[in-house]
Amino acid sequence: MGRRHTVRDTRRGQEFQAFVAGAAGRLLHTATLLTGESRDDNPRARRLLTLSLAHTYACWDRLRGEDPYGVARQELATRFARSVWHRYGGPGALGRSRPHPDSPLTRLTPRERLVLVLRLYEGVAEEQTAALLGLPRERIEAICSRATETLLQRPRETAPRVPGAKAVAR
Repeated sequence: MGRRHTVRDTRRGQEFQAFVAGAAGRLLHTATLLTGESRDDNPRARRLLTLSLAHTYACWDRLRGEDPYGVARQELATRFARSVWHRYGGPGALGRSRPHPDSPLTRLTPRERLVLVLRLYEGVAEEQTAALLGLPRERIEAICSRATETLLQRPRETAPRVPGAKAVAR
């Protein structure tokens, strides 16, 4: 009996390692887009990915024909949403810091980033995104449209600072 469990656990570990080898790069990119961090400096995205992969590994035996990538992506999105919408998750909460200023997604709210990344980068259908986030399909459509419009608008440029000029108090 013990040998059978050892063989099963070894096979399970090998299957999961193969999955991570193939999917971790794309999942990390997704997490980085969600957090709005820089590609080279993304500790929140890495933490988000680690937690999502740990959950996926924990339910690996129960997947039974389900797409493990879809499960990991769903967990990634759920954890991001929970951490951003409930910012008081203790130390290291994922939604506490601001996105990287050079990221084009900086102008979006976390919810807009989540919907846009799921819909346009991951290719998740509106109905699935709505079910995942617990929102009506029409709301997902509106959020995606608004986020896309925000990204397509030229960002407002701030007036250049004049050396030696004093700020005017109003």
